[in-house]
Amino acid sequence: MSTHPLDDPAVNPFDVAATAALEIAERTGVDRHDIALTLGSGWGKAADLIGETTATIPAAEITGFSKPALEGHVGTLRSVLLPSGKRALIIGARTHYYEGHGVRRVVHSVRTAAATGAKIMILTNGAGGIKETWTPGSPVLISDHINLTADSPLEGATFIDLTDLYAARLRAIARSVDPTLDEGVYTQFRGPHYETPAEVQMAKAIGGHIVGMSTALEAIAARQSGMEILGLSLITNLAAGIQKTPLSHEEVLEAGREAEPRISALLAKIVAEL
Repeated sequence: MSTHPLDDPAVNPFDVAATAALEIAERTGVDRHDIALTLGSGWGKAADLIGETTATIPAAEITGFSKPALEGHVGTLRSVLLPSGKRALIIGARTHYYEGHGVRRVVHSVRTAAATGAKIMILTNGAGGIKETWTPGSPVLISDHINLTADSPLEGATFIDLTDLYAARLRAIARSVDPTLDEGVYTQFRGPHYETPAEVQMAKAIGGHIVGMSTALEAIAARQSGMEILGLSLITNLAAGIQKTPLSHEEVLEAGREAEPRISALLAKIVAEL
């Protein structure tokens, strides 16, 4: 029998997020954070570059958070003082949909970030690219998404407009830092298996350019909580059927390691402009 608070349908997930935010304030000594970043595969070093870390907390010690199931995710929450005087909350503990814990746990970090006061949510990931012009190690802005999980973090008759989900304002700021940044539509599959070549072609046919297993559900929850969202994918490999060799998680990690210094520096420059 699960004792996780978010597994009880009678519990309001926003109450759990509010509790978590209070615990973060107590543990960090920071009343409110302005920006939150979820650092996916390949983006971790940005945490060291954007400012001064003043507190690091094992995420599993905060209400509602779980230990990361995946290598490449650090499992901590960090409070960072930016040069501007603003505060960033760095989320190194992502719960993926394929772990089977339910959508509430997947989006808990985002709802907690909103409860700490964050108005901007930066979501990053490592993903497969469908555009053949992209090379492994390329950072790409997310302009929109297609949610193929057949699920949603919204419960009941909750109707949220997703027209400009990935804020054009924030994408413009990112391009002012690096005018070469391309953008594309992120397609979230359920995972944990990689997509088949036929599924990649389906994603392409319906307008997708990037395939992955995170981000879309988190972005919807961030919009529900009133945050502006910036999405960035690190293209770790070309997707199945576009790339002619078999896909592997080791390949994803290796592409992330090689690109990490460059893309982390890029993300730090973007954060400095927010």
